[in-house]
Amino acid sequence: MADITDIKSILYTEKTLGMQEDGVIVVQTSPRMSKTGLKEVFREYFGIIPSKINSLNQNGKVKTFRGTKGKQNDFKKFYVTLPEGAQIESLAV
Repeated sequence: MADITDIKSILYTEKTLGMQEDGVIVVQTSPRMSKTGLKEVFREYFGIIPSKINSLNQNGKVKTFRGTKGKQNDFKKFYVTLPEGAQIESLAV
């Protein structure tokens, strides 16, 4: 069962802020989150049932830090389309 703790952050970039005007919120989650799990979280905690959800698996980048190679964590991004007229006040910028 999905929980709100699986959501790592809401992404606020120039591109995602433009998408928010069209009713699309970009959410970064753990890789184990599914579309149905995210739909349950939105229904339970925000009281909104998303009309459409698209997902994207993002692999962590390989970086060098002080001469040793390391890998950043993998994560999953979801593009959540809200129904017409629905808005989440706590996420508004």
